[in-house]
Amino acid sequence: MSDQNKVVNEHIEDMAKTFGEIWQKNASVMTQLFNQSHELVAQSMDPLNVGPAYSAATEIMVNDPAKLMQANYELWKEHVDLMQQVILGLMQKEGIDAADSSSVESYDRRFKHEDWSNNPIFDYIKKSYLITSRWMVKTMSSIDGLSEADKNKIVFHSRLLADAFSPSNFLMTNPEAIRTMMETGGQSIIKGMQNLQRDLDPSTSQLSIMMSDPDAFKLGENIATTPGKIVYQNDLVQLIQYEPTTAKVYERPLVIAPPWINKYYILDLQPKNSFIKWAVAQGYTVFVISWVNPDSRLGEKRFEDYMQEGILDVLDAVEQATGVKEFSMIGYCIGGTLLSATLGYMAETGDDRVKAATFFASQADFSEAGELKIFTDEAQVNNLEQMMKEKGYLEGSSMATTFNMLRSNDLIWSFYVDNYLLGKDPLKFDLLYWNADSTRMPRETHLFYLRQMYIKNNLSKPGGISLKGVPIDLSKVTIPIYLQAAKEDHIAPYPSVFKSSSLYSGPVRFMLAGSGHIAGVINPPAAEKYNHWINEDQPKDLDQWLDGAEEHPGSWWTDWDKWLSKLSGKKVAKRTPGSGELPVLEDAPGSYVSIKS
Repeated sequence: MSDQNKVVNEHIEDMAKTFGEIWQKNASVMTQLFNQSHELVAQSMDPLNVGPAYSAATEIMVNDPAKLMQANYELWKEHVDLMQQVILGLMQKEGIDAADSSSVESYDRRFKHEDWSNNPIFDYIKKSYLITSRWMVKTMSSIDGLSEADKNKIVFHSRLLADAFSPSNFLMTNPEAIRTMMETGGQSIIKGMQNLQRDLDPSTSQLSIMMSDPDAFKLGENIATTPGKIVYQNDLVQLIQYEPTTAKVYERPLVIAPPWINKYYILDLQPKNSFIKWAVAQGYTVFVISWVNPDSRLGEKRFEDYMQEGILDVLDAVEQATGVKEFSMIGYCIGGTLLSATLGYMAETGDDRVKAATFFASQADFSEAGELKIFTDEAQVNNLEQMMKEKGYLEGSSMATTFNMLRSNDLIWSFYVDNYLLGKDPLKFDLLYWNADSTRMPRETHLFYLRQMYIKNNLSKPGGISLKGVPIDLSKVTIPIYLQAAKEDHIAPYPSVFKSSSLYSGPVRFMLAGSGHIAGVINPPAAEKYNHWINEDQPKDLDQWLDGAEEHPGSWWTDWDKWLSKLSGKKVAKRTPGSGELPVLEDAPGSYVSIKS
């Protein structure tokens, strides 16, 4: 046997061994799925309650055959045009010119690998998919006679389905995955199957795609590192007081209520992008609420308990820690919704300790609350109620999946491809680490929030909700307010945030930032990223506000600081944690934030 034949045979043996390993890994994963299949069958076949919306849409389309035929003709014509381009391109020995197909998106991160454009076969697959997926969403969007809620639901789920069937998500139609498999001798697929087995929970058959290396960060060491102390805690919160970095500080402390849907350290990822560190450096005495990750014992905690123990008791603690009785507050996302309700409660009960309030990406009027409303009709909330009945809480993974579905290409399928088709290791990225560090939702609080805010929009109505027996009327809130919204925020859309500005009776400064729900908030001045818009006249009509808004470069933090500094009192000697009536309990970031779901 020649040396060349020997090398070929050895290569064939290696490839056979590799694909044997792939088969074994695949069989192991499939066995796990099969063994748990009875549990999946027992679950609701339509947990998102999209069936009735599709039934209504189907009935409308069947009753309008001419419109349906026109839609099918348009799809057929686009595919014929594409095929003509393919034939012409092959005759000219060139790829398909993207510019010749105006109906196809010119850029999509799923198809950034050069083979999607340079290889005529994959170029055709890509464009055929984009034509079909765009047609499907367009057709669903054009159905007349549906309620707005049903139309939004079927458009969203059609887009979700289209995203799932992207050719980039399948090994044999993803040229990058094929190339990587060949270059690694199949090792990328073995690693991908190992990653899949790692991410698949054998007890539930649920797949939890790992986005970030869980061992890359440790709280208090290389993430959430701004120095501070825990000075107070109860069942729901630990209160962090941060060490001052200036000799003088503003008289009024700044108390921050972050969302409890995620953990507070989104505001303190790294020193370079920490809002908390930056605020301390501007001379504010910063206190931050670190919410507990609730277990079954806290399932009966109500929204009003979050108000009492999460804000009112915290203000009492800050008063003890500083000797001051006037404060500024920030509420972020659902923390801002709680702050709005609490301000209404305080106004009604004569508690005037909060002198200025800032809201980050927060809603008090939920009439235009965006895509999350798709998940919050009564049928779905009833399903959630049943899910939470036994344990008393909603698993953090359920909330995380909901948010990820809103941006499935970026937050689901891109990681699916990297982990399983390309066999890559998880990224070491602070934001993704935080995003994966999900929290549970206590049953009673979560149901109240979904029904009273998203379904009934009662917080926006005077007396629409009552907390501790007190009717809440936001028009009685007269303190200065700063409303931050972001242009690309899909969780708290800026039109929805803007509507909240008309609920309060005091002066409101609305500011529109660039980017989305996270990057629109976490945008330090040193980064010199994005822009922000301000209309000094602050008209009550959104279109008028946008028409008269002036664009400013970079971060909005400096505008907020200029606003709040004028409302924060005189400068006084710095305050260190433990110097007041409250003793230090432990170092920041504390123990509550370390509780995993």
